[in-house]
Amino acid sequence: MQLSTKPIQYQPLKIIALGDSLVYGFGDLEGGGWVERLRCCWMSPESAGHVLYNLGVRGDRVQQVAQRLEVEFRHRGELRNQVPDLIILSVGVNDSARLGHANGRNYTNINVFETHISALLDRAQQLCPVLFVGMTPVNETKMPFWDCIYYDRADQYSYKEATKLACSQRNIPYLDIFEQWMERGENWVEQRISTDGLHPNTLGYQTLLENVIHWDAIARYN
Repeated sequence: MQLSTKPIQYQPLKIIALGDSLVYGFGDLEGGGWVERLRCCWMSPESAGHVLYNLGVRGDRVQQVAQRLEVEFRHRGELRNQVPDLIILSVGVNDSARLGHANGRNYTNINVFETHISALLDRAQQLCPVLFVGMTPVNETKMPFWDCIYYDRADQYSYKEATKLACSQRNIPYLDIFEQWMERGENWVEQRISTDGLHPNTLGYQTLLENVIHWDAIARYN
């Protein structure tokens, strides 16, 4: 008797990406940001076909993302009684900003941030598996942003390290974009940041997409 086997059928995943303008894709006039570029890749017939929702909001800090986490999650199931299979988080750069002048207070005190990021990750993990995409480095020479907000790499480093540690403690994969970009040198980074000094430009978002799709934590879903 001859046995026949059918190939395993994999269901496309439902994925939500929550965060700030880096998730929203501000500054990418061609591709709409790395999340939109990834969504388009997954719409190809040859791809895994995952459904990806961009839930980035410009200016969001960790507290705002935490406040809308569960509502966004519960309303992106597509079918009754189903919820997303994966959460991608990316937030923190707005928390690190200094207000008023270069030595002003951080928008979110680092100790408060550590508490909030821990709570956000804990709650997200209770919903489904979580991945975290880190922030891109800013161009400090272009500050202040909007004539009143100062971002600098020293503060960025502190906040991304706090996030990275919180993720490590929970076995949440963390993509250290800041470190990867800084290793490439100043000229390389400046070519990928918009004239506002804060957001990636089109080349920057294309690079971000490449960083993400070659990340082991994402590649396994392809």
